[in-house]
Amino acid sequence: MSWVAIAGSESFRAISPSEFFYRNRELAGFSNPARALYQTVRELTENALDATDAHGILPDIKITIDRTDEEQESIYMVSVEDNGIGIPPHYVPQAFGMVLFSSKYTLRQTRGMFGLGAKMVVLYGQITVGKPVEVITSPIKSSRIYSFKLLIDIKNNEPIVLERSSWQKNSPWHGTIVKVYILGDWQRSKSKIVEYIRRTHVIAPYASIFFRDPDGNIYIFRRATELIPKPPKETKPHPVGVDLEMMKMMLASTRRRTLLEFLENDFQGVGRVTAERILELAGLRGDRSPKRLSQSEIEKLVSVIKEFNEFRRPSADHLSPIGEEILKIGLSNMFKPEFVDAVTRKPTSYSGHAVIVEAGIAYGGRVPLANDPTEILLLRFANKIPLLYDESSDVSFKVISSIDWKDYEIEFPAPLAVLVHVCSTKVPYRGVGKESIADVPEIEAEIRNGVREVARRLRSYLSKKKREEEIARRAYSIVKYIPEISRSLSAIVADGSSKNIEEKLIYLARAKLGVNINSVNDVVINIE
Repeated sequence: MSWVAIAGSESFRAISPSEFFYRNRELAGFSNPARALYQTVRELTENALDATDAHGILPDIKITIDRTDEEQESIYMVSVEDNGIGIPPHYVPQAFGMVLFSSKYTLRQTRGMFGLGAKMVVLYGQITVGKPVEVITSPIKSSRIYSFKLLIDIKNNEPIVLERSSWQKNSPWHGTIVKVYILGDWQRSKSKIVEYIRRTHVIAPYASIFFRDPDGNIYIFRRATELIPKPPKETKPHPVGVDLEMMKMMLASTRRRTLLEFLENDFQGVGRVTAERILELAGLRGDRSPKRLSQSEIEKLVSVIKEFNEFRRPSADHLSPIGEEILKIGLSNMFKPEFVDAVTRKPTSYSGHAVIVEAGIAYGGRVPLANDPTEILLLRFANKIPLLYDESSDVSFKVISSIDWKDYEIEFPAPLAVLVHVCSTKVPYRGVGKESIADVPEIEAEIRNGVREVARRLRSYLSKKKREEEIARRAYSIVKYIPEISRSLSAIVADGSSKNIEEKLIYLARAKLGVNINSVNDVVINIE
């Protein structure tokens, strides 16, 4: 920490990342006790899921919230346990005690993006309650279990390890348990936390989630499928998404001996021919050392790359969409709808970053009625994270509110739920709290096209249903008069009985109208 005095009274100083977020915890969603309790459950649950499904492990997640003191009902202990890959013990102090230290600073889709989540939980607990975070972990191939109690040195952004221990493992368990003590407000956050876990199970029906709240209520979300999304792979940067500063860092850290090798091997979508053309346009020799370019030469290289429009699209191997089948299972499991469908759009890109948008619709069943498009139940997700706050600011809300649902045979009030999932290594959130997505044109277009594609399928279903109901109504209106007609005809036809004529009329109804009945009473039963 350094201080510099100027002009007699003005002074400047630097602060650490920990101190910045300590002073501005509202940026990360810790604005009040209710929001902080919700955010704590969310951050720890997301880490638990990333430690499991991103590595091909079916998640078993256990979440508990307990009051720690009857006299101080606002102090809670939040515990989240997973069966994931665990954390190497030498990384635990930094993973929980150093802001902006994370395993997520790679080009691979994860639920978190900023490396803040767990550290903000620790910081908030530390400044409101003063107790250390407790971490118990066992890496997947380890024979030992490791335990830590630690705090954060806010001034220096360093972990303070208060206790450290380990013992031999006598069970096959692997994973991580995190316990943190915080100031919270359960009554105000209860509905959001329960809804967050419910929606997490919609997007991850392959997970088994156990939740016990402070009142002793137990919520069990059983695994509905063993299908699991393809785990994401780490990838290289796409040249379109590289700016001047990133290019400088990449040139400084590369192990390639020549500029040609650097372009060909350190980027995705660049082959030898493309690399040679870029160097030719930039006026640079391919045998130059990447570490010896001048500022003006780097600027020229970046400028040429930005104007070059022949790159292949960014690869989507580093993304992990849910998939249509799993989305349908999740929606069906939650709503038991009469209609459900989903679509996974082909990868697109914005600013050099691959994006995949998924959309789903559930209609009928347990879906609540909406009186107009602004009341449609919108399930928003980004990188498998449920987004519950700031709905009206989200691009998905803008899209579904602008669609004319009459074009899709929807008449309000209607039991309609729409799901939108955006996955990318660069989701354009509106804030650090990661609760709403900005209306980037490329993403907005994909959401609109995805929702419309599934809505067209719903329209086909509803149109077919209406046709069948109309045929049934017409059939009923005709068939219900058979007894009266048969009695009248029997009086006219001397050699016929009412029963025989009724049988002939029923035969005609079955043959001509396609109504499968054996008697007039069957019609009433079928219609009802």
